[in-house]
Amino acid sequence: MTISRRALLYSHDTFGLGHIRRSRTIASALAAADPATAALIVTGSPIAGRFDFPDRVDHVRLPGVVKQPDGSYATHNLGIPIEETVRLRSAILQASEAAFRPDLVIVDKEAWGFRNELAPTLATARARGARIVLGLRDVLDAPEAVRAEWERKGHLEAIERFYDEIWIYGLPEICRPLEGLGLSPRWERDGRLIYTGYLRRAALGADRPSRAQREPYILVTSGGGGDGARLYDWVLSAYESDPGLAPRAVLVYGPFLAQQHRAEFDRRAAALGRRVSVLSFDSRLERWMKHAQGVVSMCGYNTFCEILSFDLPAVVAPRNAPRAEQLIRASAAERLGLLRMLYEPRDGSGPEVMAAAIRGLAGQPRPSRNALPGMLGGLDIITERARAGRRVWSRAGE
Repeated sequence: MTISRRALLYSHDTFGLGHIRRSRTIASALAAADPATAALIVTGSPIAGRFDFPDRVDHVRLPGVVKQPDGSYATHNLGIPIEETVRLRSAILQASEAAFRPDLVIVDKEAWGFRNELAPTLATARARGARIVLGLRDVLDAPEAVRAEWERKGHLEAIERFYDEIWIYGLPEICRPLEGLGLSPRWERDGRLIYTGYLRRAALGADRPSRAQREPYILVTSGGGGDGARLYDWVLSAYESDPGLAPRAVLVYGPFLAQQHRAEFDRRAAALGRRVSVLSFDSRLERWMKHAQGVVSMCGYNTFCEILSFDLPAVVAPRNAPRAEQLIRASAAERLGLLRMLYEPRDGSGPEVMAAAIRGLAGQPRPSRNALPGMLGGLDIITERARAGRRVWSRAGE
């Protein structure tokens, strides 16, 4: 089969797993829906190489950057100034676009890219006639924080200059992330602003559970794990304080959990025997989701998609800093009857609170009981839009 369609997906990835996992899901769906499509992900994720990629999907790794405690950024491994790293990343992006020559460019979240590194690539792609899409998760942050960030970064200017469509990977019943940002009403009126629904996930590979998955368990995950220590500590405290708590818990740390936390949690889990087991990281977390009795998580975007996809009762304990994203998503999902939220100011933070929530999973309604229309239609809408081909939109003032 000759490759006649090419999609390039940009994912800046300065922290966590969210961006690369979302980009990989979309790229895989595009390739699966059309045997003539190839998809290339250009990503800053330091662990992109630990994921499997299906046929006609691959990735290019950008030099990594990390966020410092004071909010500034630094080069991850190269030891060169951040300005040089951005120039290098920008050159790799331009070279990838020039060599791959995509028909479709999907940009994850950052309209200009990290520190405007994507600007030359956007200009070249538009001049060549590529269709350019900005993809956004369902919730970005609290409205006032999003407004300040978008004004500071000039996202609206980039959107008006370069982008053909905006795809929001969620539903307006959960959040309208662009409301109040000054985006022209033409975008929604002309069908250029599209709520796709959430991105359905599936467990690839063998359908039969492994030996470790045959005994009932709940899955505890914080995604990448960089901010998950509080969640694991809370779950471990629940099992330590309640000897009869069941079923057993499987904790998946994620690759970014700090080593000192990992060592402490390993010790505590070992003391609990068979009641708690731990995994460092599994790039195919969906297989553990598929066979779980329920989920305890923080309500990051990808985990929320998995909870809906595998129709699992879930308890979520969202963070509310440095972004309010998880709290906004969890609050809306609880209101709609899709999961249960534990929020410390409202519910308390003692081990008995988590223990009661874990016990309650057995009788908790599954998300499908309160499913919204189009809730898991994201990949279908995306592949449909990709097949539609590039449309030429009138510009403001024309």
